[in-house]
Amino acid sequence: MTISRRTLLAAGAGTGLLTACGSNTGRGAGGSGPRLSQWYHQYGEPGTERAVRRYAAAFPEAEVSVQWRPGNYDQQTAAALLTDSGPDVFEVNGPTLDQIRGGQVLDLTDLLAGVRDDFNPAVLAPKTHEGRVYGIPQVVDTQVLYYRKSLLRDAGVEPPTTLDALVDAARALTDDTTKGLFLGNDGGVGVLGGTPLHAAGFPLVTDDGRVGFDDPAAARTLGKLRRLYADKSLLLGAPADWSDPSALLQGLTAMQWSGLWALPRIKSELGDDFGVLPFPADGGAQGRPAVPVGAYGAAVSARGRHRQAAKEYVKWLWVERTDYQKDFALSYGFHIPARRSLATEAAPLREGPAADVVRFATDHGYAQPLLWTPAGQTAYQDALSRIIKDGADPERELRAVVGKVVQEIARVRR
Repeated sequence: MTISRRTLLAAGAGTGLLTACGSNTGRGAGGSGPRLSQWYHQYGEPGTERAVRRYAAAFPEAEVSVQWRPGNYDQQTAAALLTDSGPDVFEVNGPTLDQIRGGQVLDLTDLLAGVRDDFNPAVLAPKTHEGRVYGIPQVVDTQVLYYRKSLLRDAGVEPPTTLDALVDAARALTDDTTKGLFLGNDGGVGVLGGTPLHAAGFPLVTDDGRVGFDDPAAARTLGKLRRLYADKSLLLGAPADWSDPSALLQGLTAMQWSGLWALPRIKSELGDDFGVLPFPADGGAQGRPAVPVGAYGAAVSARGRHRQAAKEYVKWLWVERTDYQKDFALSYGFHIPARRSLATEAAPLREGPAADVVRFATDHGYAQPLLWTPAGQTAYQDALSRIIKDGADPERELRAVVGKVVQEIARVRR
């Protein structure tokens, strides 16, 4: 099974210690210097592996050996960081707060001197602890709501800008052959995560380290997701899940939640008959549209033998070589460069729905915070499943989640 960049955005997704599927020894133009090991998870987009090997071969100050690693990548790297045989440089969906506080990764703050403000702040924030940066974002991935303009127009439905309007629109667009909305085959449990809470003005964890959704209004927002399920306006059991736009393209649904990566295919098949929206706001004045963003980042192991050279390589590739950064983001898939200046100037992102998505990610983007631990996330996902599918009481479910998240925040901050 190949893993694409999109998996890091799905709530609860992880990407554990297998043999590498290959390596590349690339000696840079200098022809000398230390030997560095660099790990990537296995991308699904064709051409990505060749590209990263080409980048590594061009580094003039060291010999970089690339390992392209299938399997549960996040577990692989977590285990390798505890040994002397792990990578010098590795991409990571993190690093986690435990890895940072455990001294397993190096502080990379100095690599961003003079350009830190150019990186998308939403994806830089989860890689930052107490003002110090521990991972350099590589690209930005995001998800949005796609809709068929013609189907909404024929039904007299306006593109929804509130959660209530989304519930009403999904019901109005549902008929014998088409469902109003597709949030994944599980009804949105896996992919939505904390997005509805953010749209209601409730962060998962506040800036000062408290649970952000300990409020009855947050429970009411999640109750509206149950309405979508109970109304039978959600498409369930589609041949392909939410990350694939087939349901929208085949007319199985009028609206679909999916990723930016799906946009080129949608445009190719639908032309101008589609639009994009952020997840709609809820809760009145405190609500605002929400767009989940995520980014694998480049990190440096604290146990590596050539730590300074590894930092220099990360700076060269992910800060200085903007040509490689644009190539990585847009030549082998469809992603937003992590630096805002590059996103603004990239031709494929400058007009139409693609430009809208870039604007949404800039204006409304949020990422899972460092204090949102796997245990807290699992508790929330389980509760969300019971709310949506079983009709469980949202207030009771969220109270239990709040208790678990409070425990987790206390644990990691000790």
